[in-house]
Formats: sequence, structure tokens, C-alpha cells
Amino acid sequence: MGAIGDPRVEVVLDRLHAQSASQDGALASYFEKRAREGTLDWKGLDTDAHRFMADKLVALDRDKAELCHSLCRALRAKRVVEVGTSFGVSTLWLASAVRANVREDGGAGVVVGTEYEPAKARAARAHFAEAGLSEWVELREGDLRSTLVGVEGPIDFALMDIWTEMALPALERIAPALRRGAIVVADNTKSFRESYEDYFNFVNDPKHSFQTLTLPYPGGLELTVRT
Repeated sequence: MGAIGDPRVEVVLDRLHAQSASQDGALASYFEKRAREGTLDWKGLDTDAHRFMADKLVALDRDKAELCHSLCRALRAKRVVEVGTSFGVSTLWLASAVRANVREDGGAGVVVGTEYEPAKARAARAHFAEAGLSEWVELREGDLRSTLVGVEGPIDFALMDIWTEMALPALERIAPALRRGAIVVADNTKSFRESYEDYFNFVNDPKHSFQTLTLPYPGGLELTVRT
């Protein structure tokens, strides 16, 4: 039995993580080529990059996703926000944690996901249904700068697994609803440190009441706590 303890969820995760890993070579080749050409800007992907990424899962690494699951369990998190759902892989980890917390502690719980691409949103919803977790996910489709306005709190945990230019707008919108002790995790903050400059300026500003630490995962994983 895996970390989640639900074979129905774990079989979906095994398949999706394998599918994501099978795309790594194509992703590396594409972005290395674009970098050599000098046509790549990580602060804003162009039309060709969006076209290329349309069928790519780019799932959060399994060990990082398992950490997020464990953090949600430790926090007894019942209200979670995921910024960048894509095909829903990390959502399954988060939703399974919320489900377990609610079953053990009572109350209500949900993962509020965000996804801009309609095709990815459809695929994600299919994966939620396949894993038996649909009732634990509220997927908000569209531009997160609109869909996260006025998001309800208190938020216990948030995952930023999205292109760097959208991380700060997302954090700005959810910050008022983060409870004291809430955790925000952001991926690849070492690899794309410069692109995350505005994000770091925000979390390091004392008036926003955060403490942050870059964990030594591949690419860097930022763990930020609301104080």
C-alpha cells in the first residue's frame, strides 16, 4: 500500500506520473532548443510554447507531491488551493489528504484548483472521477487573476505549480485568506530564482507576515509559512 492508502487513487497516480516522466525528454529538447535560439522568456511563454505544452502533464515530482500530501495531513488541512492544476496529478495527492482529514476530524473540505486551458480542465476532471475524488475538488476554469478573486478562507495549504509569472498574482489573491500557520509551497524556485524575483520580494516583505525556506529538492521547492 502506498502513501495514500487507496488503491483506486494510487493506480491513477502511477499511470499519470509515468506518463509525465515519459514526456521529460521531449520537454528538455524543446526548451534547450528555444534557449539556444534565444527566443525563450520564462516570465511569459509565447504561442509556440503554449502549443507545445498543450498535451504535456508537467506533473509535480512524486517526492514533492508526497511531501505536500504529508504536510496537508500534518496541518489537518481541509481547505487547500492549488494554483496550476494541469491534468490534475498533484490535485489527487492534495484531495486524498483533505478527504482523510475530513473523515477523521469531521467537517467539510475541498481543494480549490485553477486551470486556464479547457482541454486540461476536462482531462483533470476525468482523472478526479476515475480516482473517486471528484467531490473533494472545486476546479475553477479560466484566468486565475479572476477565478481566485475573493477566494474563501481560511486556507490551510496552497501549492504553486504554475509558470513563474503567475505565482505572485495568485499569492496576492489568496494571501488575505491564509490562516496563521498556513503553508504555501512553490516549485522550482531555485532553477528559476530570477523569474521568481517579484514573488520573493512579496514573501520577504515583513508586512505580509511570511517566513520562507528553499528546500533542497531538484529545482528547489519553496516552503513558506504564514506567521
